[in-house]
Amino acid sequence: MFDTVRKHQRILQLVLMLLIVPSFAFFGISSYSSFLDKETDIVKVNGKPITAQEVDSAAKRQAERVGGNAQIAQSLQFRQAILNELLQQRILGFAVSNLRLQVGKEALVKSLQNIPQIRALYKQDGSFDDARFKQLLASNGLNEDQFYASQAFDLKISQLVNSVARTEIGSPKLSEIISTLYETERQVQALSFDAKDYLSKVNPSQEDLQAFYNANTKLFESPEYVDVEYIVLKADPKEDAKVFGEKADQFANMTYDQSDSLKPAADKLKLSVQTQKGVTRSGVTGAAKDHPLANPKVVQSLFGDDAVKNKRNIEAVQTSPGVFVSARVVIFHPAQTLPYKDVAAEVKRQVSQRMAEKLAISAAAVRYASLEQDPKGATGFASPIWVSRNKPANLVGGALDQVMSTNPDKLPALVSVQNPGVGTILYRVDQVRQTTGIDAKVHKAQAQQIQALAAQSEFAGFMAYWRDVAGVKIINPLKPPSSSSGS
Repeated sequence: MFDTVRKHQRILQLVLMLLIVPSFAFFGISSYSSFLDKETDIVKVNGKPITAQEVDSAAKRQAERVGGNAQIAQSLQFRQAILNELLQQRILGFAVSNLRLQVGKEALVKSLQNIPQIRALYKQDGSFDDARFKQLLASNGLNEDQFYASQAFDLKISQLVNSVARTEIGSPKLSEIISTLYETERQVQALSFDAKDYLSKVNPSQEDLQAFYNANTKLFESPEYVDVEYIVLKADPKEDAKVFGEKADQFANMTYDQSDSLKPAADKLKLSVQTQKGVTRSGVTGAAKDHPLANPKVVQSLFGDDAVKNKRNIEAVQTSPGVFVSARVVIFHPAQTLPYKDVAAEVKRQVSQRMAEKLAISAAAVRYASLEQDPKGATGFASPIWVSRNKPANLVGGALDQVMSTNPDKLPALVSVQNPGVGTILYRVDQVRQTTGIDAKVHKAQAQQIQALAAQSEFAGFMAYWRDVAGVKIINPLKPPSSSSGS
């Protein structure tokens, strides 16, 4: 039901996350500086920089909050996500200040009472432990004024995002029209012109084959692969969880800090260094799903520049509960073009396929022209079927779009759809009808999804507008953390 709408649900979820996840700066607001562009400035919002030090500090706090280690906090992917969040928060903060939004005392008090750390400060008799409250603030480098200002600021952002993300379509009639478009059915017949049916009519010459090989050597390469060493840390079922947690931290830290070898971590934790040759970007051929090198993240890391060029250990990866893996590239084998004699049969197959496809496309064009002269001729077409956007049968992508876009006032209508690598399919659209007995629950769900997409679109437009008003300027790309970055 309504597949096109469902494809956008991930985007909507990201918007909703803003409504339920507190900002990284749980205590305090990031300070602004007004210095000129510096090497540590990554991006500026309204002339105020987000620095590499801010990203590193926020990454470290967030990694600690989710139980990660220092190695996770220093990964470029994790830090990029942190930068994106900081940038979004900074833009929203600019919008809040620019709009001069206010928060009432009652709303602020209610918001504070929803914070677990604050709720925990209430005693059994209902009184508030003011001493512990001040101690908590002090441990985070804040006084009461700073804390209340921070929470009021976060609440303003939350209310602003909430009001934008809850945008709804003004008229239920529009939702009804869209639902009707998805339910309208068309009767179609198909006539396929497949390349496989024309293979017997092609016979490429040796010159054709050699020319194709010379022009497409990338198609006939042996894939790049690596020979690797790796170590695996597995939890003992009888082992205390805290003890294993400490081992896992040691494992991650040692493989990262002593990145030119796996031996120190292996010796410290009494692990064996194992080897594996011929690891491609698809992993280890024939390996079981639980093989340490079958994990996509492990394989992706092994083909990163740091692993291939610098021969450094990859970051420790938790491949399953209680299992951590680190590995390093010993030898990198680049892709190589295979000699013609070794791939001659494949070259002939591909050239023949392409020639046959051209014949199929040409035959379809001739038949299409003939049908335009005689629209009622249906010889050779398959039995008619009814399709809609909700029930597309075997029509996908461009074929469904073209069939459903035919003018209902000019039937029968012809649609020609090329299927690269296969051939061409002609569709004949004969009738249009409206379905009956539509499920009210289906309509309601569609209307909700349409409204959700409208909210997502409104929020995206809102952020784009304020990004422009705030004059967001990229200063420097995000780089791996250096020893000079603060925490």
